[in-house]
Amino acid sequence: MSEPKPPTPTPGDTYKGWLFKWTNYIKGYQRRWFVLSNGLLSYYRTQAEMGHTCRGTINLATANIAVEDSCNFVISNGGAQTYHLKANSEVERQRWITALELAKAKAVRMQAESGERENIFVGECRSFCVRRFVILSPLFSHSDDSGDDCPAVPPTSGQGGGCRNSNSEVQSTLRTLNSKVEDLTTCNDLIVKHGSALQRSLSELEGIRVGGDMGDKIRQVTERATLFRITSNAMINACRDFLSLAQSHSKRWQKALQVERDQRIRLEETLEQLAKQHNHLERAFRGATVLPSSFSNPALGNKGGVPGKGDASDEDDDNEFFDAMEDPAEFITVPADPKYHRSGSNVSGISNETGMDDQSFDELSLASNPESPQSLELEPVRQRRTRIPDKPNYYLNLWSIMKNCIGKELSKIPMPVNFNEPLSMLQRLSEDLEYYELLDKAAKCQSSLEQMCYVAAFTVSSYSTTVHRTGKPFNPLLGETFELDRLKECGYRSLCEQVSHHPPAAAHHAMSEKGWTLRQEITLASKFRGKYLSIMPLGSIQCLFDKSNNHYSWKKVTTTVHNIIVGKLWIDQSGEIDVVNHKTGDRCHLKFAPYSYFSRDVPRKVTGVVTDKDGKAHYVLSGTWDEKMEFSRVMQSSKGENGTEGKQRTVYQTLKAKEIWKKNPLPEGAENMYFFSSLALTLNEPEEGVAPTDSRKRPDQRLMEDGRWDEANAEKQRLEEKQRTTRREREREAVKAVSPSEEAVTEDSINDSPLKTDAVETGTEANEVSDESAHQDNYQALWFEKLDDPASGETLHVYKGGYWEAKEQGSWDMCADIF
Repeated sequence: MSEPKPPTPTPGDTYKGWLFKWTNYIKGYQRRWFVLSNGLLSYYRTQAEMGHTCRGTINLATANIAVEDSCNFVISNGGAQTYHLKANSEVERQRWITALELAKAKAVRMQAESGERENIFVGECRSFCVRRFVILSPLFSHSDDSGDDCPAVPPTSGQGGGCRNSNSEVQSTLRTLNSKVEDLTTCNDLIVKHGSALQRSLSELEGIRVGGDMGDKIRQVTERATLFRITSNAMINACRDFLSLAQSHSKRWQKALQVERDQRIRLEETLEQLAKQHNHLERAFRGATVLPSSFSNPALGNKGGVPGKGDASDEDDDNEFFDAMEDPAEFITVPADPKYHRSGSNVSGISNETGMDDQSFDELSLASNPESPQSLELEPVRQRRTRIPDKPNYYLNLWSIMKNCIGKELSKIPMPVNFNEPLSMLQRLSEDLEYYELLDKAAKCQSSLEQMCYVAAFTVSSYSTTVHRTGKPFNPLLGETFELDRLKECGYRSLCEQVSHHPPAAAHHAMSEKGWTLRQEITLASKFRGKYLSIMPLGSIQCLFDKSNNHYSWKKVTTTVHNIIVGKLWIDQSGEIDVVNHKTGDRCHLKFAPYSYFSRDVPRKVTGVVTDKDGKAHYVLSGTWDEKMEFSRVMQSSKGENGTEGKQRTVYQTLKAKEIWKKNPLPEGAENMYFFSSLALTLNEPEEGVAPTDSRKRPDQRLMEDGRWDEANAEKQRLEEKQRTTRREREREAVKAVSPSEEAVTEDSINDSPLKTDAVETGTEANEVSDESAHQDNYQALWFEKLDDPASGETLHVYKGGYWEAKEQGSWDMCADIF
């Protein structure tokens, strides 16, 4: 005997079971709990979710059911919703198909039969809605902005009538909302009641035979369906009324809450200022008996140059004070007391040097510098290019490259030029000099604290070019150089050289006729985390000024590239920088706030405090690393309330903030030119007389700039193989020099190494053997030498000279053939 056929579900029954639903290409088919009831197919993640969370519902009355194969079938309602489902077996799939077809036929038939009777109840439904509208019309007589009728500030005695009954309005609104909730509860009970009766009638209708009682049953089902429809419409209208009422009043409540918050903040600030003013008045009263004689004699005071009453009022009108940007985590700033406006005063121990606030930094610098800027004005000697070929749009399967790179160091990942920009890392280092004017101004400063502000602004400005630059620069070859000669145009020139191969390190030296020298050695440590890429620059940057012998040093912050696999790439800078003056002990602590979706601060925010060797704050810096920086002079500081993390914040009284640096606008069409700045567009421009190792002569980089990316990839592989061969020869020579007796054994170990032919990024291939001591690289940089810096205590490569002399003579015999 054959096995009994599984019972076919009737359309009146609720059919439930597990099916596999297609979600996406990453997760594939996922197991879901499906429920078929009343012509609707709904699904949940688990059976426990049936009481509260429905993941999706499709109406079978307008749906199409198609069978794909033995276990798969598709349900679609015309494009808006499509379910790709799979059963465990063909038998189970057939059960679902049968139940779905019966439910669909019943839903279509019931929809057609109820269409005629629906017109009978249209008038009743309309009157029902009209009655509700008449009841609710007083509540909706005002617009959504009715909350603006109540003033945002506390009313005076003559204005209290407008908001005096706000409490009664809230109570009335709450009572109305409660009545709406009761209506919803009543409608819900009616729907349950009529739905159960309708379900019983449908079950009875399926079980009877065709006969005389068929017409009575059909009329009974139709009447109950009509009652169910009316109750459902009432439920929908009640829900709509409740939602509209809640939305309209929620805006008013939100505005009222915001007003209360603003008032609380203003009161806190007012109390804080009153406390400070009270403290100042007490000090002034206690010191009134010891005032100088010039203050006790008004006539003598006026002769001494103290302005009269009218002059003093004019001075107070001209001097405005503003709050600097607030950082709740560390410190806050408030306007300084008006007594600090008076030039030359020495109240509270503040010297004349730090009291001069009526002049900007530029005015002070130019006034103190005997050299006139007009006499040093330089004219450009050549016209630099303003465009490069537009970036081509090449398709690249990113996942096929990145899926094998998770957890590896970026320098050990083979990358095609599609991820690059047509500049090398040496040229990116040279871009730090785009805002060289900040160092020119710093060189003219007489005060080391003032000079520190300019150096800190220069530190922040070096990140302004990275906000849209998601392309990876070319890793330089060992011995590759790049010179940036702007001596005749801007008064400076710089030289970069790749001084180390493993790990890759670049040295940079820049010197200016204005009296400053910049040098840095940078090594990049990077990790690919799957969703984002972290780049941690190692090494330090140093700036020396000839006139004052001030020696500054600092390090770079971490750069993070987000959305590596999916989404639009974007870059963030985060971390802290300490700019230290090793001569005076001055310090500037800069904080780059990481981007947070929930933060109320402006994105890319940077804050900083300039302190002397004793830790006393003199300036506060604030702004963003992609737009501008401002500074404020600190007149007094005190300990304030605890912040959100329990740390005690410092309150700084500051003068009016002034702009110290602002980003230059990008050239027109920069989005098609890798978002290069005006300086970056000129870095790879061909130039005569440069060394044969200059980045401008690198062939793969030049091909990429011209848009020939396939040829650039082939040329990049050739350069990689050439450098690997050169390194093996250099290692063999090092082995011979260290242990000639082991020459044969070491050479065999090199040739037999499995890492010999690894395809790695240029200049950063992995070690070819595990024994590092047997393969030491004896490469020596050509233009730089490694020295210990006595001021900072660090070891770095310093320019030893000879490059510019070789350029003048046109003699490059000492340069290796790396291209």
